[in-house]
Amino acid sequence: MRPSDPTPIFEYFRAGFASNLLIAGVAHFRIFELLSQRPRSFADLREATQLEERPANVLITALRAMDLIVANASGQLELSPIAIEHLSPASYFSIADYIGLAAESPAVLDLVQTLRNNRPPNAAFIYKEGMESAAMEKEASARHLTLALAGRAKNVAPVLADRLPLGPGTLLDIGGGTGIYSIAFLQKNPQLRAITLDRPEVLRVAKEFAENSGVTDRMEFLEGDMFTSPMPPANFVLLSNILHDWDTADCRTLIRRAAACLQPRGQLLIHDVLLNDALDGPLAVACYSAQLFTLTEGRAYSAAEYRSWLAEAGLQSGKPIPTLAHCHVISASLND
Repeated sequence: MRPSDPTPIFEYFRAGFASNLLIAGVAHFRIFELLSQRPRSFADLREATQLEERPANVLITALRAMDLIVANASGQLELSPIAIEHLSPASYFSIADYIGLAAESPAVLDLVQTLRNNRPPNAAFIYKEGMESAAMEKEASARHLTLALAGRAKNVAPVLADRLPLGPGTLLDIGGGTGIYSIAFLQKNPQLRAITLDRPEVLRVAKEFAENSGVTDRMEFLEGDMFTSPMPPANFVLLSNILHDWDTADCRTLIRRAAACLQPRGQLLIHDVLLNDALDGPLAVACYSAQLFTLTEGRAYSAAEYRSWLAEAGLQSGKPIPTLAHCHVISASLND
């Protein structure tokens, strides 16, 4: 039986980031005061707020998704009519001071510090060779985190497999975690085999899921680091909810490494949430981007950003296909 769509629950879970980003933008970074003076480019606004690219992207994208900041005909950022009336300091109807009453709340202060530092408070969700990650190097905590992340995958993976039939061949699932996405594809494609690459502590959980699903005869578990370990050739390479954990340089590296694994006529599959190409929403994804920012080295990206990195790797990408919980899949193949 197919479960109901849990997307609204994810939106409620992340909605607090919208409030905190608004408060931070009004009271700490003075975004609306700055834009009430004159329109500014993204780079100019970054300089004025002393934010690096990633945190500036997270904050400005969210405020644009709230329709408080808009891009004018020249591409510069300016206040929307509602922001001019209610957030500009000079306006009689400004409620900026009212919003500022929450400026010293612990959640807002934590977010502001993280935005200024461009670094999550701890590295629990960051796991890469040469970096210490207590959560992923210890079996108990790795198991807890892996099973927690499985909740979304159980809902989304069957939809992904339904909407993107693969057929025969080998699927390489990079950073495959529980293997739930591989399992869904195996169940949908009887002639497919799968290799799940991840940390040894994580793969212990993946083997349990495979055994319970009856697909162990077609599933291989490869211990390794996605940034450094050799990866086998495959007809299909999957990066599902992986790239949003990493900064742009690492994303480009992972896409190049994944593209190098492709057999002739192979497909690289990026499955992730997508911001609008203009980086002005949707708000639910902008809130998720803020959540990712506080936990990882990444953020949410747009289809345009992914297309650019795929093209750099010699791949031609198709139109994003929606799956579930704000996710889409982009399929890309080698240019002829």
